[in-house]
Amino acid sequence: MHDKTRLLLVDDHAVVREGYRRLLDARPDLAIVGEAGTAREAFEQYRLHAPDVVVLDLGLPDIGGVELIRRLVQRDAGARVLVFTMHREPIFANQALRAGALGYVTKSSPPDELVAAVYRVAARRNVMSRDIAPEFAFALLERSADPLAELSPREFEILRLLLDGHSSEDIGTRLSIAAKTVRNCHYQIKVKLGARSDIELTRTAIRLGLI
Repeated sequence: MHDKTRLLLVDDHAVVREGYRRLLDARPDLAIVGEAGTAREAFEQYRLHAPDVVVLDLGLPDIGGVELIRRLVQRDAGARVLVFTMHREPIFANQALRAGALGYVTKSSPPDELVAAVYRVAARRNVMSRDIAPEFAFALLERSADPLAELSPREFEILRLLLDGHSSEDIGTRLSIAAKTVRNCHYQIKVKLGARSDIELTRTAIRLGLI
């Protein structure tokens, strides 16, 4: 058994990682055992170090944080993930929690809130930062009015990559799935969102605050 709670930090900005590394390293019962700037690096670091808690951003350059969460939980059902991100929209929090994250804290939160969230997730308890908790709760009540809530974490990640302009082939390579599977998901996403074309899909994403 480890004396300290072991953390893996995942953020594509080294300066940002350094900031909360110092914050968390200052706690005598926390230890940073690894850092990563991409999802693939994070997956490898998780395999090597088996950290107690993964603190990760959603905006990663190779695959998104939601997909990374899904893969970590698929590899280890006991993975404890805390999202630390700039995204305040409830849909991002909802997708992260559905993928398997235990906590969600925005980067606009006070430093002590991040520290408290790490301890809470380490204890396998859920946590949501105070600045978005009311909006998130309201969004859950209104879930039937939000078609994005019908998307699975994998579909949400594919939609995010499509909106960023990636081709089916590129998305397939990033997610390690066939391009045909991506195209099938693309079609299902449009069906779920009631979009008859990619133009309508983009307009829907804008209206729902995804972009």
